[in-house]
Amino acid sequence: MSSSADSAQGVHGVQGVQGAPGRQVVGSLAHRVPDLGALELLLAVARLGSLGGAARELGITQPAASSRVRSMERQLGVALVDRSPRGSRLTDAGALVTDWARRIVEAAEAFDAGAQALRDRRDSRLRVAASMTIAEYLLPGWLVALRGQLPDTAVSLLAGNSAAVAERLLSGEADLGFVEGVSVPSGLDSAVIAHDRLIVVAAPGHPWARRRRPVAAAELAATPLILREKGSGTRQVLDAALGGLARPLIELSSTTAVKAAAVSGAGPSVLSELAVGEELATRRLVSVPVADVALARDLRAVWPTGHRPTGPARRLLSLTRA
Repeated sequence: MSSSADSAQGVHGVQGVQGAPGRQVVGSLAHRVPDLGALELLLAVARLGSLGGAARELGITQPAASSRVRSMERQLGVALVDRSPRGSRLTDAGALVTDWARRIVEAAEAFDAGAQALRDRRDSRLRVAASMTIAEYLLPGWLVALRGQLPDTAVSLLAGNSAAVAERLLSGEADLGFVEGVSVPSGLDSAVIAHDRLIVVAAPGHPWARRRRPVAAAELAATPLILREKGSGTRQVLDAALGGLARPLIELSSTTAVKAAAVSGAGPSVLSELAVGEELATRRLVSVPVADVALARDLRAVWPTGHRPTGPARRLLSLTRA
């Protein structure tokens, strides 16, 4: 067996010190330092006095353990373990490397615990921003399903128009967003999660409810309508489909308010098919046919570019596709 001084000299020779005479460190640290699995194996050999026992504890075969030790010895340039029929014991150099390994493994355990704490904190809450139609008519069902899977996750919902959803995501106020517009806001990535159709509706007493011919696109564009505010997905889709809109008859900031105004007979409106199912079924609103214009749209999940959803946000995204 080599002496303690010789062993230590050999180990330091391999490790090297940047700037030491005659020694140039080449390559990344990852290529010069054994991986955590090898260091854990060395610690197990030191504790158990047996390479076979260390292998069993770590759930690997003895040949694999022997191969890992030999690879570590080649990497460091010193013998670490003396093998004999009576068992395995560390060389003087091996004992010194084991002391260093213990500190590295303890630091790795602290790193792992910290990372787990970050994941736990991330998974304890979910902030969702959604445009109004999705917030009112789709998200409640998705969030109930998410609650069944992640009962300990606190969920907050911020409802607004598509422009506001983008602002909240980009400012870090939300983890996942949902929008209804014709395009994806700048700075966001997206995935289509559903499809929707806008329909023209009016109260039963409105003249459009009794007309026999469909409303032409040009007439719809020229008619003052009850509309959502600028920046809403519904308004963006309608404006793009018609190439412009007349000045709104009334401009409101929620789908519910627009629907109530239309039911009251104030004028016609254009709303998501998702939002008016009950009103159409009870004849409080009538669907008005429209010619020569397509009012279909995609509903999208959105998130900041390059930051794909993780944790509860990823789970919610998967539920929307289900």
